[in-house]
Amino acid sequence: MKTESLIFDIDGTLWDSRALVADGYNLQLRDEGLDQYCVNAEQLKALFGKTMSEIADIMLAGIEVPERYALMERCMEREDAYLRENASEAIAYDGVKETLEVLSKKYRLFIVSNSQKGYPEITMQKIGVEHLFTGHLCFGDTQTEKGETIKTLMKMYDIKDAVYIGDTQGDYESTLVAGIPFIWASYGFGEPSGYAEKIDAIKELMDLF
Repeated sequence: MKTESLIFDIDGTLWDSRALVADGYNLQLRDEGLDQYCVNAEQLKALFGKTMSEIADIMLAGIEVPERYALMERCMEREDAYLRENASEAIAYDGVKETLEVLSKKYRLFIVSNSQKGYPEITMQKIGVEHLFTGHLCFGDTQTEKGETIKTLMKMYDIKDAVYIGDTQGDYESTLVAGIPFIWASYGFGEPSGYAEKIDAIKELMDLF
């Protein structure tokens, strides 16, 4: 498969942070007396890949807007703090660091995520791969759907040819918007309706490229 740049999703592609994210959210919710909205890792599986406002609409549906989104912001801030204290390379999928090191010698690597600001940086730092990525964008930066964020990133870095590696239907649909091929990380959280290539472990990217 030929390309110039590789753009990666985070959750379900590079690592599985669901348990830690749930812990971070729940600390904030309990502090505010909102235990009924606490979540677990399995519940987050269906939510990861959505924008933060979409997650808030599902997870905190019983709370009126705009407080719903304000609460989500507080939960995300607590999540980030919790991840900084507790996340490590141990929650990355097997072979992530090795694979990215090999790929970075031939391709420019990027991240596009539907996360809040700061989350891509935490991910890269905890896995120890900051130096391997040329750039990143997320929903918190652009406030747009992932397909548009991919297009913005490609324009920013003058990317002429890229593929996106992700795991959900939303990731696949975003690549249709951006007009680039989609590689499905089948070990992640979703089952997209289409893809150009499929990998069952991230190490397979070294053979694909």
